[in-house]
Amino acid sequence: MADAELEAQGSEMNVLTYYIGKEILKGALVTLLVLLTIFNLFTLADELKDLKGNYDLTHVFYYVALSSPKILYQLVPASALIGSLFVLGAMGNNRELVAMQAAGLPVLGIIKAVLLAGLVLVVLSLMVGEFVAPVGEKLAQKIKMTALNESVIMHSKYGIWLREGSSYVNVRQAEDDGKLADINIFELDKDRHLTKALHADKAIFQGKKKWRLVNTKESFITTENITVKQQAEQEWISSIAPNLLKIVVVDPDNLSLYDLAMYVNFLKTNHQKSHIYEAAFWGRAVNPLTTFIMMLVSAPFVIGIHRGINVGARIMIGVTIGMGFNIFNKIINHVGLIYELNPVLTALLPSLSVLALVLFAIKKART
Repeated sequence: MADAELEAQGSEMNVLTYYIGKEILKGALVTLLVLLTIFNLFTLADELKDLKGNYDLTHVFYYVALSSPKILYQLVPASALIGSLFVLGAMGNNRELVAMQAAGLPVLGIIKAVLLAGLVLVVLSLMVGEFVAPVGEKLAQKIKMTALNESVIMHSKYGIWLREGSSYVNVRQAEDDGKLADINIFELDKDRHLTKALHADKAIFQGKKKWRLVNTKESFITTENITVKQQAEQEWISSIAPNLLKIVVVDPDNLSLYDLAMYVNFLKTNHQKSHIYEAAFWGRAVNPLTTFIMMLVSAPFVIGIHRGINVGARIMIGVTIGMGFNIFNKIINHVGLIYELNPVLTALLPSLSVLALVLFAIKKART
């Protein structure tokens, strides 16, 4: 008889845990949808300012749709926090949590329900962040830049191809500071015969359509012979601007964990600086932990049964905590990049600091 009663009680606790987790998940998803809609409206308003040339409303809507997965991935922790605060706060105000605890549901059962809902959000976040967002963001940038610039004729894994008059330019690598690497320039005559081919290891933008090519090898091609000329530096006059080449810049925010790991390994193998990409890798790796912690933040507010706090106040508390955490996280990351601190430490420090505060608050609320 005792075993049957314990089994029935355990089943009842599982039902309550499932109910709390389901409601928290629904609240977090609704919050995520609302926030995503708001951010997309801001993005749409910004993109409408760039309407010109071939970049019309159709391209704008494509851009907003394709960039949505990246925004969604970034909004998951904040949505988890606000959604869990809203749902648990409403349960606290309606005394549902009091009734559940009176029925035998322990505080750890509430926390378990929160973590189970967080697990679903983390899986969703990882699927979007690793497989959908990077591809979508690259396509969005490609659509925008090719529509705004008629000189872009192709963008592939071999870099970007641009046309300027009778010249065709292939850029394999581009950096945020206006530097290019591995550039090929091909010139054709009026009969579309190749007359000159130039390769440069680097190109540095000097302003006013001027580029400085470094370590160039120039081949002059005629029907009779090929003449090769090498120079340490030479000037290149071109209307191609650095911002046009953003779609070939390796942006750490647009890479999956796997791609970041591969790129960090590539940079280290070639003895190049990789600290920015290591920091981005560990920031992405810690993101699931951040989601769990953001959901746990709601626990101290309801374990102590603060029924006097209304829903609006709870949401304001959530927004304040979320913004504070985001600012603290960005400060730590920038300090880490400036002083080249351990990327694992800078990625974990904000989340672990908040986790310590949350666990202390939960312990205090229980006593």
